[in-house]
Amino acid sequence: MGLVLMDDRDLRRVGVLAEVLCGSRTTASAADLLGITTRQTRRLLERLRDRGAGGLAHGGRGRPSNHRRPESLRAWVLALLRVHYPSYGPTLASETLLERHGLVVPRETLRGWMHADGLWLTRSQRKNFHQSRIRRERLGELVQIDGADHRWFGPDRSSCTLLVFVDDATSRLMTLLFVRSESTDSYFEALELYLEEHGRPTAFYSERHSIFRVAKADATGGQGLTQFGRALAELNVEMLCANSSQAKGRVERANRTLQDRLVMELALEGLTTMDQANAFLPGFVERFNARFSVPPARPENAHRAVALSRESLRDVLCRREMRYVGRQLSLSWKRRLLILERNALTEGLIGKYVEIFDFVDGRLEIRHQGVSLPHRVFDKDQRVEQGAIVENKRLSEALAWAAEMQATPRPSPRVKTSSEKGDYVRTGVKPGRKPDSPRRKKPS
Repeated sequence: MGLVLMDDRDLRRVGVLAEVLCGSRTTASAADLLGITTRQTRRLLERLRDRGAGGLAHGGRGRPSNHRRPESLRAWVLALLRVHYPSYGPTLASETLLERHGLVVPRETLRGWMHADGLWLTRSQRKNFHQSRIRRERLGELVQIDGADHRWFGPDRSSCTLLVFVDDATSRLMTLLFVRSESTDSYFEALELYLEEHGRPTAFYSERHSIFRVAKADATGGQGLTQFGRALAELNVEMLCANSSQAKGRVERANRTLQDRLVMELALEGLTTMDQANAFLPGFVERFNARFSVPPARPENAHRAVALSRESLRDVLCRREMRYVGRQLSLSWKRRLLILERNALTEGLIGKYVEIFDFVDGRLEIRHQGVSLPHRVFDKDQRVEQGAIVENKRLSEALAWAAEMQATPRPSPRVKTSSEKGDYVRTGVKPGRKPDSPRRKKPS
């Protein structure tokens, strides 16, 4: 008999049966130990005496299966897949062969055939590999930004988002800020911290989120910029979007490291709120950069000074839009009706546009040519808008807001009339017949 490769089970059987041959173990005890019958144990002992240890191996080991499908069927199936279904996976290919050709080939059998013939790659073989990109040469030339939603304060605490700004040239953490979720306002808040500490970089590099870019490039309305993009344009900072998450790998890897080290340090310090954590972050950033940052290729700093006062900067880092003033000195903003106080200035604004400044801290201003206009706010709807489109990264914040609103008893929304839906305002009796005049009789 040729060379036979033996596995652990065969070696174990040889050892137990050798003890039976030596007389140190009975046949019955060997059968119990091996989990086989006494009769099968005697057969194995006979084969061990006659053919040695190799006789315990199964006779079909190393030979083709007696139940294998014919080679002609295998060649035919692979030819069909190669010609008609080149990009099909094993499951779909098995179903298609049965429906269109009447060929019954199990999915896993077909998977093995396709893999051996090079028609199917495993998951690891299909994995995409991204070539590393050379770092920028100067500090502040390119800053990667991202938000990481995670249970930063432990598995029993609710999740929140950490906004991360990482310099591409040095892998330095430039700004960290805990917020409830990724939103335009939260990025304005983080950007203000960045500008005050470092100045204006050449460009920011982010994912293709609607905060940073207009999703519909051919939109006929708007300015082609998001609120965040408009603010960066006023600051003369470029906004670039990555084609994939791997393209901004430095901030992605930083997020992974922070979800390990920062979580443990917050737990060690006993910090459980975002305010406490934000106060802790500057010291953590200093230690992190000393451990993980690298020197830039060139010593020049690409940051530029921000030639704006704090108030002027906040006028840039806010939501701003132009709104039309109606005949009732009213305009709409975020499902709220803003009514201007009537005075000599506002009466001349009917039919004109004014600018709304919606600040991060909740303040709201209406300005015309730099003059702030007094106004009052009327909420059209105190509920979370039914059917509102909520992005995935803002879902946690929206659900928390809904739960907060539902905790307070509120009356059900009143069904509006057609006139109310169209904002119709009655101005008086229509010209013509007066209400108290007698109705004319129709001529007979």
